Amino acid sequence: MQVDEAAMGQLIERWRGDPAGTYQSWFLWPERIKNFRSIRRGIALVVSEIEAGTFGNLYRGSSLETIVHSIAEQRQIFKGADHAFLWKPKLRIPDIYENPGNQRAFGHLLFSCAGCIHAEQIIHAIHDIDRLGIKGLGPAVANLLYFLHPTLMPPFNTAIVKGYNALTGANVKLGKWTEYLAMRQGIMALNHRYGPLLSNDLGAMAGLLFDLGNERYPAPPRADDLGARERWAADLAQVRAEGAAMAKARQQAGDNDRTHTEIQGWLRDLGLALGYSVWIAANDRRRAYDGGVLGQGCLEQLPPDIIASPAADAIRLIDVLWLDAGRQRVMAAFEVEHTTSIYSGIVRMLDLALSGDTQASEGLFLVAPDNREAEVLAQLRRPAFSRVADLRVRYLTYGELAENRQALARFGQGIKGMYAISKCLL
Repeated sequence: MQVDEAAMGQLIERWRGDPAGTYQSWFLWPERIKNFRSIRRGIALVVSEIEAGTFGNLYRGSSLETIVHSIAEQRQIFKGADHAFLWKPKLRIPDIYENPGNQRAFGHLLFSCAGCIHAEQIIHAIHDIDRLGIKGLGPAVANLLYFLHPTLMPPFNTAIVKGYNALTGANVKLGKWTEYLAMRQGIMALNHRYGPLLSNDLGAMAGLLFDLGNERYPAPPRADDLGARERWAADLAQVRAEGAAMAKARQQAGDNDRTHTEIQGWLRDLGLALGYSVWIAANDRRRAYDGGVLGQGCLEQLPPDIIASPAADAIRLIDVLWLDAGRQRVMAAFEVEHTTSIYSGIVRMLDLALSGDTQASEGLFLVAPDNREAEVLAQLRRPAFSRVADLRVRYLTYGELAENRQALARFGQGIKGMYAISKCLL
């Protein structure tokens, strides 16, 4: 089906400006980028456990469940991503838990793709595992591959397939690697054609297809159908109006991102009041806060030892760091976890603690809403985070911070007050 080029451009422009569409609510979401390294690290852990023969035969509690759960919480587009990996005992699928050979093949796929540079290498690895015919292991794995190579492998789910079929007139079916690879080729062509309006990151195009597949937007009509074009334009205008109304309602209620920024602002101001130099996550520093920007009055650069650390890219994305007056050592680190999985935050904490800065390992705080304590504790108890118990990561609730931050700013000394208002869960 030949898509009307002008209509397609109009659709992308409207989609990019829609506060409720996946472009603004997911693709531009700061946590999306921050999660890439932690998910890649998690995939490496899965591979190492499979190679060592310690992965086991259970999905629940495994390192694979940890990263897939983190991916599934990446807002709309990955909701339900964990379903494909859940063990279905009646069907005995996916057959990578009870069959050691299939498990090793799965690990080899992840290992091979992690080390690939070109798309042809990844496609070759996919064909290798496809030939094995592992029951229940299909293109849903592409959601893992996307986080390894976001410019080469698009995400995959039912809505994306429906959106692609609606846009192109194709008939891609679920469940087969060959179908996924054919769709990937078409997505790459679309992304090349409309690249200036989208991104080299295929998540943008996948997000657009996701919204088309969920019928948030009608697919553009054929180029030669003027009447359909007019009806489509009217429908698109209605979607835009609805999106603006939803955004206004969300702002009045207080959305998640603003709350996250507010908590970062509290920690920034408290750290400065206590005499620390403060670092704000590199991708959050320009966010609007309190009439200015979040990074106002904060460090422009991390200490040389951290910059030279292999984990520097992860540490610079920690939400808030307090450094001593000499700006040489991290005294406290804070990860704010409002609604998302705490997996990425814990991994960044581990990176900091293992970077050689032993002082920081005594001041690691997960900051979250009061009602998330049970969830945080459950995550910390996962086998994948066995090292966390040694690091004495503390849990600080929004309520305790709100109630005590002003008093601590006036009368507090060092991070002792932070210990008093937080708790060690392990």
